[in-house]
Amino acid sequence: MTATQNITTLDELVAREEAVFCARMEASRALGERAGTVMPGGVTSSWASSRPLPVWVDHGRGGHVWDADGTEYVDMHGGYGVNVVGHANPAVVEAVQRRVSLGSHFAQPTEDAIVVAEALAERFGLPMWRFTNSGSEATMDAIHLMRALTGRRLIVKIEGSYHGHHDAVMVSSFRSVDQLGSVEEPNRVPGPGVPQAMADLVRIVPFNDLPALERVLDAHTGLIAGMIIEPMMMNAGIIPPAPGYLAGVAELIHRHGALLAFDEVKTGMVVDWGGATRLFGVRPDIICLAKALGGGLPCGAVGGTADVMSAITDGRYDQVGTFNGNPLTVAAARAVLTEVLTPDVYWHAEALGRRMMTDSMNALAAHGQPSYGHVFGFKGSVVFHNRPATNYREFLQIDTAVSHCHFLFQHNGGVFLPPWGKSESWTLCVAHDDDDADGYSANVEALAEAIEPILDRTSAEFAPGSFN
Repeated sequence: MTATQNITTLDELVAREEAVFCARMEASRALGERAGTVMPGGVTSSWASSRPLPVWVDHGRGGHVWDADGTEYVDMHGGYGVNVVGHANPAVVEAVQRRVSLGSHFAQPTEDAIVVAEALAERFGLPMWRFTNSGSEATMDAIHLMRALTGRRLIVKIEGSYHGHHDAVMVSSFRSVDQLGSVEEPNRVPGPGVPQAMADLVRIVPFNDLPALERVLDAHTGLIAGMIIEPMMMNAGIIPPAPGYLAGVAELIHRHGALLAFDEVKTGMVVDWGGATRLFGVRPDIICLAKALGGGLPCGAVGGTADVMSAITDGRYDQVGTFNGNPLTVAAARAVLTEVLTPDVYWHAEALGRRMMTDSMNALAAHGQPSYGHVFGFKGSVVFHNRPATNYREFLQIDTAVSHCHFLFQHNGGVFLPPWGKSESWTLCVAHDDDDADGYSANVEALAEAIEPILDRTSAEFAPGSFN
C-alpha cells in the first residue's frame, strides 16, 4: 500500500486500493474474462461477482489460501462460513479419500448418516434429522414442514434476512432503506423471478421486536404456519438477539399454534458447539443447517422434534433428494462433528476473535473512527459505526464506503475477507493462530491511519451518524 499523500476523499482512497488490488490479480482477471464466454458474469455464483473483480482461488491449506496469481492470504472469508475446520483438514481428507474408494453415490443410506444424525441430536437437542445438499434446500424443507403440519399458508420472516434462493423466502432481502416501506406494514416485494403471489404468503417483522411480531400474529389468527428466523442476524455484520427476545418469539409463535424454525445455516457448529440454539438456550421446533457441517462439501440438514418429523415418517410430507445423505458428504460431516469441532476449539477461536476485535476497535478509536463489534466462537465482525444496530433498518443506514475500503486494505495486506464487507463477518478456523489474528489487526491499523486525515477534512462524511 502506498502513502496517503494527495488523498483527500474516501472515494480517492478506495480507487487507490482498488488499483493495488487489480494490479495483483492479473491471473484472476484473465480467468474471469475466459469464464465470461461460457459462464454468466464470469463466475460460478453471483455472490462471487464482486468489486473490483472476482478472486480466483487455486488452493488452500489450513487457515491460508493461494489465489490464481500464487499470492498467499490468511483466509478469514472461510467460504462464507464453511471452512471452520480449515482447508484440507487431515481428518476430512482421510474420511473422503476412504469413502470415495468405496463408492461415491448410491441414493441409499450409509452408516455414516446415522452417526452424523446422532451427533447433531446431541449438539442441538432435537431428536430427528434428515439431510439436504444446501442451506436453501434445508430452509425450503422447513417451510414445507411448517405448512404441511399446520395446514396453514402464511410464513413470518425477519426483515432483511436471507434464507436461501427459493420462492418462499426471497422476500425483503438486501434492500435499500427507501424500498422497505413503513415499519408497521413493510413492503413485500419478491426477489427477481419470484411471483408476487409467493411474497403475499409472507409477513415481515423487524428483528428484536416482539410487539411487531405479536401484532402480525394477532392480525392473522389461525393463518400463520410458522416463523423462520436466524437466531442472530448474520448478513448485517452480526446482530445478536436482545435478552429474552428468542424466548419471547417461541412463546408467541406457539401460543398461536404455529411452528418455529431456526435458520442456523451460518451459525450452526460455528458460534458454539451447539450453535445459537445452545448458546442462547432456546430450542425451536425445526433447525436448518448447512455450510460448516460438511467440512467443505455441499451439505445441509433439517432437524426437528419428534412431532414435527413424524410428518415425514408417516408420509404427510415427502422429504426427498437424490443426493440427500450422499456418502462423501456424510463421511466428511462425521469427521467434522466427531474429530475436528470438539468443544475446546471454540474457546481458542473466540479468544483469537476477541483479540482481533479489541485491537481493531482500539486502533480505530485512536484515529477518530467509531466502531462496534461482536465475537461468537469462530464468527466475528467490526462495523464502522458508533452505535450497534439492533435490526436491519438500522444497519442499512450505516455507510458502506469504509467497509469496502476495509475489505481492500485487508486483501492488499494479505487477509482474505468476504467481499461484501459491510454485511459479512469474518470466519476463523481451527488452524488460525496469533500471527493470523495480528495480521488482521495490523491491516485495520493501516486503514485507521489512512482515513484519519480524510476524517479531519470531511468530518461530516464520517461523523457518528444516527439511525433516524
